[in-house]
Amino acid sequence: MTPFDESAPLLEMTDVVKSFPGVRALDGVGLSLHAGEVLALLGENGAGKSTLIKVLGGALSPDAGIIKIRGRQVRISSPQNAQQQGIGIIYQEFNLVPALSARENIFLGQEPSRWGWLPAREEHRQAQRLFERLGVSIDPETRCGRLNVAQQQIVEIAKALALNAKILVMDEPSAALSPREVDSLLRIVDELRSQGLGIIYISHRLDEIFRIADRVTVLRDGGHVGTRPLEELTRESMIEMMVGRTLGNEHPKHAAVLGEVRLEVRNLRRAGAVNDVSFTARSGEILAITGLVGAGRTETVRLVFGADRRDSGEILIDGRAVRIRNPRQAIRSGICLLTEDRKSQGLVLSMTVQENFGLPNSREFAPLGFINAQKESRAFSSFVDQLSIRTSGRRQLAGQLSGGNQQKVVMAKWLQANAEIVIFDEPTRGIDVGAKYEVYLLMNQLAAAGKAVIMISSELPEVLGMADRILVMRGGRVSGEIADVAAATQEQIMSLAVES
Repeated sequence: MTPFDESAPLLEMTDVVKSFPGVRALDGVGLSLHAGEVLALLGENGAGKSTLIKVLGGALSPDAGIIKIRGRQVRISSPQNAQQQGIGIIYQEFNLVPALSARENIFLGQEPSRWGWLPAREEHRQAQRLFERLGVSIDPETRCGRLNVAQQQIVEIAKALALNAKILVMDEPSAALSPREVDSLLRIVDELRSQGLGIIYISHRLDEIFRIADRVTVLRDGGHVGTRPLEELTRESMIEMMVGRTLGNEHPKHAAVLGEVRLEVRNLRRAGAVNDVSFTARSGEILAITGLVGAGRTETVRLVFGADRRDSGEILIDGRAVRIRNPRQAIRSGICLLTEDRKSQGLVLSMTVQENFGLPNSREFAPLGFINAQKESRAFSSFVDQLSIRTSGRRQLAGQLSGGNQQKVVMAKWLQANAEIVIFDEPTRGIDVGAKYEVYLLMNQLAAAGKAVIMISSELPEVLGMADRILVMRGGRVSGEIADVAAATQEQIMSLAVES
């Protein structure tokens, strides 16, 4: 067996090829990673990042290519084998058992037993040491189902460290975190780097990349575009590498022409979530609702959409009170909601993209109970072109699309419904900068067509870049409104979002 070469890169992947039926997902891709380095892996949705990571993690076998660890060629045949090679993968969807404690999750599958008894006390001590190493305070005996997202992520990192991981891959680790939690995460990443780990960090949030990365590797359409030190890149050049073109203004906001109030919400309440919330949204306006995670933003729009039952409050559309007890009544009243979690709430992943498109439009495509497949297909095809949806065909399963294209399918079905009040809940979460730009253009088009657009977002640059007016929520209430967005700052928003 070839010995390890301590002077060689911690990880080298060379000429990796992986094809699926009709698609070459990776076409001779490579990267290198050094100990004590954070390598940012960037690219649009569908660029090949996830496929490359699954090859490294043993979830997929490459068709060709070489993987070396410390100069020695290895064959990674399974996720367990990857762990044995010192590779830890933290995917967006955590692999935790909610009913088990943090300690039990950390050591699940590797518990040493003695005469049939598990040394829980020693596991507890080791878990505490791992959390101390990460600079956090979590009770190892707390059930994971009771931990928040940031804490669950730390448990995942501790799991990898418990297996002596030297290479740690973090796939969109900040997607569901608040700004404060992101700061804590980046501190942990920096600490692990100082301990000699090599970290591959995947994120669509470029601000994080500039804060934490040493080098950047960019993939596009399954190919390797380039690898460059961070100091050689600007935000604009990084985006151009990813999308293959210059986008210009990252937030292409158009001047708003405001019309009449389309939606008015009065004294909306739901116990424990929403407390006396009132606001308006006007024709031609992009109204942003922001605040920290748990502030009540999503809960508010779910009440407007009838997804949850309100305790009290009134909803008016074009000055008339409407009865909305469920999403079907909301749709008939001209309201649509693009949910925060498109995979579990916005799409049926086991159905085709066209079937998903037709779900809220059954009255149009199946007025007598029988689907007019040709009419539905023509309508869907027009949105495939209009929104540049990358799909192998209308029969492709929604679960097989990238995150950005899944979001576009959700948009297509609601655009077909021709809603007058369009609510976007975290519309760009987990999608690449090119897809974000297309979402922003679509929001502009909807506003220009006289729709009232409501955007919930945790990304403050997005809020400041796209909104005509900003509502800030805290503790289930509206804590402030910013009408002069051009003069607003992130600090002003945060001061309204946090407890004084």
